[in-house]
Amino acid sequence: MRQSKRPLARAEQGDAAPTYACRSRHARHGTIAVLFLALTAASGCMQSSRGLHTGSIAPRGEAPPHRDPASMTADELNGAIRIYGASYERDPKNKDVGLAYAAALQTAGRNDQSLAVMQQVAISHPNDRDVLGAYGKALAAAGDLPKALDTIRRAQTPDRPDWRLLSAEGAILDQLGQSDKARILYEKALTLQPNEPAILSNLGMSRLLQNDPKSAETYLSRAAAQPGADPRVRQNLALAVGLQGRFKEAETIASNVLSPDEAEANVAYLKQMLAQRNTWSELKSERRS
Repeated sequence: MRQSKRPLARAEQGDAAPTYACRSRHARHGTIAVLFLALTAASGCMQSSRGLHTGSIAPRGEAPPHRDPASMTADELNGAIRIYGASYERDPKNKDVGLAYAAALQTAGRNDQSLAVMQQVAISHPNDRDVLGAYGKALAAAGDLPKALDTIRRAQTPDRPDWRLLSAEGAILDQLGQSDKARILYEKALTLQPNEPAILSNLGMSRLLQNDPKSAETYLSRAAAQPGADPRVRQNLALAVGLQGRFKEAETIASNVLSPDEAEANVAYLKQMLAQRNTWSELKSERRS
């Protein structure tokens, strides 16, 4: 996720840490956190695939954003929140508005507010699969992993399985420490959507959390090579490479999606972290925060 003048901030989920990082209320001076992209896919990708960013979302005279909130600068993100917020105030039952507003809030690290928005949208659309998927993501971001898992599972339909929901469920299971079950779901998701970079990235991060950065690098390299891979995939790859002590290579990879200063700062923090004895326990703690 782009830091946008937030060096060494947390996400996703999805969803992020020295910019292997997202914005989060749990952000510290620069702890490495894990980006589970499937949690973003559970709502953000559904939004983009259904054209939610339409003119009907924006107040009169203001154009709505047409990009994923994760790719916006801080100013762009604040502008999007203002636009979506005004539209949500006028029509809080509008599904498209609610999903877009909640996604922007979550990208900004305003997880409690994002969850509150999704709770209202879910009341108005209790059986909508897109809404349930986004609600599950919001619950996970706010730290209610058991309820998030239940919500994601309710959104899934066995006769028409959605790879995004399978991968999102896997990401939640990983955060609950059930990595073996999570990887089964990622593999199922890949049968539905072969070579999907979000799923491959989550598989890589699952391996990373099991103290296997070499296997993680294999999955993440494959993910980064796919057309249209989320920039956060390269952040995850840089993390896996850096955790193997290849700092210069990690900095080069990270600099493709971060400013040179941010990439250097992340690698410097990673070196500091690796000098400690609790690196892996801290990684696992961060993915639950």
